[in-house]
Amino acid sequence: MKAFRFVLWGMVAVFAATLGFLYWQSASGVQVSGIQIGGPFKLVAANGGVLDSESLKGKPYGVFFGFTRCPVVCPTSLMDMTAAYEKMGGKAKDFRFYFITVDPERDTAEFLKNYLESFHPNIIGLVPTLEELRKVASDFRAFYEKVPTSDGSYTMNHTASVFLFDKTGKFSGTIAFEEAEATRIGKIERLLSQ
Repeated sequence: MKAFRFVLWGMVAVFAATLGFLYWQSASGVQVSGIQIGGPFKLVAANGGVLDSESLKGKPYGVFFGFTRCPVVCPTSLMDMTAAYEKMGGKAKDFRFYFITVDPERDTAEFLKNYLESFHPNIIGLVPTLEELRKVASDFRAFYEKVPTSDGSYTMNHTASVFLFDKTGKFSGTIAFEEAEATRIGKIERLLSQ
């Protein structure tokens, strides 16, 4: 058990270092070269239909991996994005934000749709199957894992950053969890101006 814990913490450290590197690259405005982030997908949209990533080209967007029963990271990130939309007003109308659940066993399309009604309408929920989730998370270099809880249920660990893409669908950087509002808005404005 001790060895398993050591390996697990080692994986967390490597993952944190990778996210730190991506954050540094995006904060400095340098493109990440040699690392492919993102990929094609077709996922059920919580508000109906299927979203094909090909249809996203032409406008910049953000992707966040989370789940509705998340106690802190997800609601905070969604509130931060809602605040950014409200502060930017009409300037942000062409920026879309996609919330991909990492808990499709509990987050049905209807449940996710109801959950997201508390946030900005440009935030769209996507519900993959477990197999689709494995692929899309791998393509985005996003981490997630099911963690059993003492009451016999489970929670989810997951990447807490927003992945940003320009209007051509090219990875453009990240927004870190609880990043300063001015920085967050600046990154979105930069994407919209390209």
